[in-house]
Amino acid sequence: MYEKLHKAERVIFDALSLFLVLFYAYAAVIAPAATQYHRGIYVIITYVLVFMMYRSKAPLLRVVDYVLMVLSVVSIGYWILNFEAINYRSGAETELDTWMAMIGVLIGVEVARRVVGVVFVIIGGVMLVYGVYGDYAPELISHAGDTFPALATSIFFKSDGVFGIMANVLATYVILFVIFGAFLEKSGAQRFFIDFPLAAVGHRTGGPGKVSVIASGLFGSISGSAIANTVSTGAFTIPMMKKAGFRPHVAGGIEPAASLGGMFMPPIMGAGGFIMAELTGLPYSQIMLVAIFPAMMYFFSVYLMVHFEAKKHNVVGERSKRSARDILRREWFYILPLVVITIFMLSGYSPGYSAILGLITCLVVSWFRQDTRIGPRRFLEASRAGTEASLKIGATVGVIGIIIGVLTYSGLVLTFADIVIEIADGRLFLTILLIALASLVLGMGVPVTAAYLITAVVAVPALTHLGVNVIAAHMIVYWLSQDSNITPPVCIAAFAGATIARANMWMTAWVAFKFAKFLYLAPFLFGYVPAFSLDGSASDITIAFVLIAAGTFLYSWLLSGIWLPGVKRLLGKATA
Repeated sequence: MYEKLHKAERVIFDALSLFLVLFYAYAAVIAPAATQYHRGIYVIITYVLVFMMYRSKAPLLRVVDYVLMVLSVVSIGYWILNFEAINYRSGAETELDTWMAMIGVLIGVEVARRVVGVVFVIIGGVMLVYGVYGDYAPELISHAGDTFPALATSIFFKSDGVFGIMANVLATYVILFVIFGAFLEKSGAQRFFIDFPLAAVGHRTGGPGKVSVIASGLFGSISGSAIANTVSTGAFTIPMMKKAGFRPHVAGGIEPAASLGGMFMPPIMGAGGFIMAELTGLPYSQIMLVAIFPAMMYFFSVYLMVHFEAKKHNVVGERSKRSARDILRREWFYILPLVVITIFMLSGYSPGYSAILGLITCLVVSWFRQDTRIGPRRFLEASRAGTEASLKIGATVGVIGIIIGVLTYSGLVLTFADIVIEIADGRLFLTILLIALASLVLGMGVPVTAAYLITAVVAVPALTHLGVNVIAAHMIVYWLSQDSNITPPVCIAAFAGATIARANMWMTAWVAFKFAKFLYLAPFLFGYVPAFSLDGSASDITIAFVLIAAGTFLYSWLLSGIWLPGVKRLLGKATA
């Protein structure tokens, strides 16, 4: 989309991209705590660039785009400059405060419409109507309601609205890790993430499929998007799987199933881990430790399914021209940025600070080979790519602020937990199923990170009420929030895999759904096995991990159906 911009617009885009990288790098090192400047500047830049990138087609409406850019700067700039005064007169806002709030809320809706789509806007619109006319709602969810200006003022100015948790996490952590991912790719590491597993397992049974699983785990942990992971690594691995003998819809389904695991894999876990740390108040290093084993079990599960599928159809890959040992010996340094980030986060440094050190490591690593050196031109290209990638999630800030602001304003946050507990009759199994259904429906029109945040606000209290520890409750919601990526009927990541594989959309989606089965098992393990979230003694945790690994192998074997021919042969002999 950048290429479609006019020359002057490209200059503005590049200047804002560079500013975004340098400002948040400075902020992460010097002033890591999120202030109104961190949040406000990020939202302003996001809104301006969205109106620039996702512009109107009609020349006359382009004027409207520039008016909306100006209004974005004015309304959010007003919040930044008058932050203390607005908080001081909370509840007694001036008429100018109210107008700025209404403009800010409505612009946020328009930004989301352009980037995410109409469904997300409808959800936000329904929440606004509910916030204003809550006294007409059914008794179970009714509230006093208010005027739109008063509601907009609450959403725009209070800490649980537009500039709440989502804006805070985006402006302090996510933007830096998205930019880090762009620099890591520009340094040449993405090729290493494919070449190394290709040499290590590419020649074995189901080799290309196993390469997809390993490469998606490595790249997905920093890409922050199952869809982006599917498209980027899938462009290489899916044709390779088809060439080896995997059926097109199977090749197209393996990649999104594997790519989804990147959302659970430390050190980055998309954006969800940072939001989880913000909501729970726990250090991110603890979130990482809890997430490692479940993520490894997810990839182990997909890996086994690939192996059994290849066994059934006798799919064997080709041996790489280079050995894994040779690739590791010559290109080991590409792992350094991830190692640096992990070490510093586990040592207690902030995620933002660790991301900057990882980014600097990318710059250093890029100079180890002449063709990947990041000079001024490539630095600008990486900054541009990172900024462009951040727009999709940044554009959701306004509508997420509306949803969470109205949920808090109406008291539905507390009511929802009571409703779920009552419907499930206090049974944890049914409660998890209801949360799975809610996150699937919500994920059809909302980005998965947004689906997690919204669902967590209302669902975690219901889980903790039933005795689930806080971090396990958040993990349940986070894992389930990813289901819309590969669960029909929407499953955008699976459809992306089908497009690359040139396979039937629905057959591909069902393969992805089948191969990603641990996605639906892990939430129950978090709920019923405290040791799965490191809650218990060392012996309890060890025994749980061994049993879960053995169980994963067993049900992968059963689900693959590889045992059916043997059973048929035995039955044939018995009846002969």
